[in-house]
Amino acid sequence: MTPSSHRRRLPARRRVALLGTGLVTAAGLGFLPFAMRADAGAVDLAHAGLAAKDGWASSGSGTTGGQAADKAHDITVTTRAELVKALRAGPSGAPRIIRVRGRINANTDDQGRPLTCADYAKGTGYSLAAYLKAYDPSVWGRSKQPSGAQESARAAAQARQAERVGIAVPSNTTIVGVPGTDAGINGGSLLVQKVDNVIIRNLTFADTRDCFPQWDPKDGSEGNWNSNYDAVTLRGATHVWADHNSFTDSPHFDASNPRYYGREYQVHDGALDITNASDLVTVSYNRFTDHDKTMLIGSSDKDTKLRVTLHHNVFQGIVQRAPLARVGQVHLYNNHFDTTARNGYAHSYSVNARAGVQIVGQNNFWTLASGRKASQLLSGDGTGAFAGSGNMVNGAVTDLVAVHNAANSKKIKTAVAWKPALSAGLESSAANLPASLAARAGSGVLK
Repeated sequence: MTPSSHRRRLPARRRVALLGTGLVTAAGLGFLPFAMRADAGAVDLAHAGLAAKDGWASSGSGTTGGQAADKAHDITVTTRAELVKALRAGPSGAPRIIRVRGRINANTDDQGRPLTCADYAKGTGYSLAAYLKAYDPSVWGRSKQPSGAQESARAAAQARQAERVGIAVPSNTTIVGVPGTDAGINGGSLLVQKVDNVIIRNLTFADTRDCFPQWDPKDGSEGNWNSNYDAVTLRGATHVWADHNSFTDSPHFDASNPRYYGREYQVHDGALDITNASDLVTVSYNRFTDHDKTMLIGSSDKDTKLRVTLHHNVFQGIVQRAPLARVGQVHLYNNHFDTTARNGYAHSYSVNARAGVQIVGQNNFWTLASGRKASQLLSGDGTGAFAGSGNMVNGAVTDLVAVHNAANSKKIKTAVAWKPALSAGLESSAANLPASLAARAGSGVLK
């Protein structure tokens, strides 16, 4: 990693963007002001870029999003149709600022009418009852994947929903919630795919739910129901900053899901997944609550790049994947992991190090619930590394890898071949994180 210098000539993209705000001189010399820091007070959120040295997304050309947008591409939206139109307006890659006012329901038609699962299934021939009858393991067996009329109908219905809830985000875009409006997207999935320079801030992502989970009889020893749609999906994306957002399954918690074939009918996938060679990503001051498979970094053991920073985030009522990381260089610092069960979500593990990933974990705090052990906080496949320092469990500095390795056969390594240099705001002690992040993390905090 090449450290970002505090005193440097800004890259061309950032100089152009900042000139319009008067924050740098015409010669391109100057400094990113305190007002642009992620945890600053009253600022122009829509025009704020990521501060220097603030995680991997500040590397290279940095992350400015739509900071240079002209008036025609600075748009306030209140509906799904307005959001989609604003994201598609003008030339591809033109800087744009999208201000979200209030909650947007992604499951609506172009006229704003709410859509149900039955609406998506209409005309496809799909029905859950017919699907369950067709692929009952006692009849269909467990050796082959579902195929035929009902599986095709399910896929068609799912594709209809995907067309509604999947919302593509272009390069050079800032999507920001208007303060004081409970801004966010219900049931939606932002797709940040093969684009560069995107900022997502001050939004609540709630209940991104798949109406048509697929049965996989070979997933695990008993089979599983698998769903699509992450609240935010990064695939092959670079320079992305996700900051001060909230992610939750509320109001549809997994405990209310029925069980078919003896397995939970899982309608939620990831909250924020970073895959397919995505790179240079900073995830800061977000709140992740009441969710199972929360964050995947790397879609397979053959994925590439995946340089990601997670700092000052809160994980509460999270079952697993906070994150599950493969392959890349991941920096975790000053996060709070509360393993107390909430709304039916019981903790399994927090961080999973797989496929040779090199994680550096500094000064994080774990609140260990009654009945949970420090040896259960990490997980891995025996190839990943976690170089930890200053991490606390219930206020006591704890060597997480040592306690994990003492209790588990698949050992986590401690040596990594890189050293973080982009760690703005790194707090030297984790002791105060539970109290301080309760007021600083999540949507609705920025003014």
